[in-house]
Amino acid sequence: MGKVVYHQELRAIGQALEAQNISTFELKNQSGRYLVTGSPDRPNSLSAAFRQWRNGNWRRGTRSITYTTQMVTALEQKGRTQRAAPGRLPEFYNVSNILRTVGTYLDMKSASLVEIQKRALTITLLYHISGGHPQVEDRTIASFYKTFIEMHGKRSRTDKS
Repeated sequence: MGKVVYHQELRAIGQALEAQNISTFELKNQSGRYLVTGSPDRPNSLSAAFRQWRNGNWRRGTRSITYTTQMVTALEQKGRTQRAAPGRLPEFYNVSNILRTVGTYLDMKSASLVEIQKRALTITLLYHISGGHPQVEDRTIASFYKTFIEMHGKRSRTDKS
């Protein structure tokens, strides 16, 4: 089994969570699968409530969703086909971009993800760094913005080559 590339896997999971209107959740990495527990956001308008109902996301309450390696691979492929305007700067505060940025941060540290708790404005990360004790970071989502901009800048330069 190859090295986990968190920025790709977490982005794919983030896109799946966005489709279900889940932005506050707990994600646990359990050797070869991810377990996500969260509740769909409350719609902020009648039209948003109708869209949730039409898309099958009208049920309230906490959900537990398991994403296997095969599911994440399928989500990545599906996400690739749905991306528009690859050269533009994406919306940082989308769940998929937040998770992708956190994944990049973990990849840069060569860390092994244990758990992410995402709340409205903050993220708590629990991870291991090669042979070390567990590391815990409680950070604002905004504190990852610099990583996001650097990541996008590298991608843009690579796309132009």
